[in-house]
This record gives sequence, structure tokens and C-alpha cells, in this order.
Amino acid sequence: MKIIINSSSMVPIYEQIMEQIKAKIVSGELKENDVLPSVRTLAKEQKISALTVKKAYDNLEQEGFTVTVHGKGTFVAAANTEKMKEEQRREVELDLEKAIQKGRSCGLEDEEIRELFELIMEDQ
Repeated sequence: MKIIINSSSMVPIYEQIMEQIKAKIVSGELKENDVLPSVRTLAKEQKISALTVKKAYDNLEQEGFTVTVHGKGTFVAAANTEKMKEEQRREVELDLEKAIQKGRSCGLEDEEIRELFELIMEDQ
């Protein structure tokens, strides 16, 4: 499993791991019952602390994305369609927020941004 860590990012490493694994689950790249690399393996591959990977895995489990079976590993949890939809909605919201911020930074008024959004929606 390919994970890219940006050590110069302001986002903590464990959150980067979580977000990338969640994205792989939401996109279908990782499916139900797929096994994740062991904590030690991923830590060694990324040259980071095993505690950092463990924190990411623990948080993913708390959020319902993974299940850990002691002695067997961490697996992708059964698909919770509501949770998946919520995660996808959150990603779209973040993208829209970025677009609004960019529009405002370019000097567009909110009404102009709304008009652009409506035009794009009509074309889709």
C-alpha cells in the first residue's frame, strides 16, 4: 500500500496516514477485509515511529473504517454506506470551500461565485 508522507506539512503524520487510508477505502481501492500493513511494517517503510502508525490505526478503528484482530492484523471494516457517504460529502465540502476561498481571493463577490457554480452545474 502506497502512503506518501509530507514531513514539511503542518498536518500531523498520523493524520496524513489516516486521510490517505480513508481515501483508499472511500475510492474502493481498499475493500472490506483487505489487510493493512502491520504497524511495524508501515513504520519501517515510512521511516517513522511505530507509535505514530498505531495512533493512525487506532483512530481509523474508532471511526469505524478498520477492525483490528489481535495477532492477525488490521483489516478494512465492513462498508458502512452512511459513513462512506458522509466522508465523501466532507471531501466535496472541503473542495468547495477551497474554490470559494480562491474566488474571493481573486476579488469575486459571493454572487459571482454562485453564478459560476450554477453555470458549471448546468453544464454537467
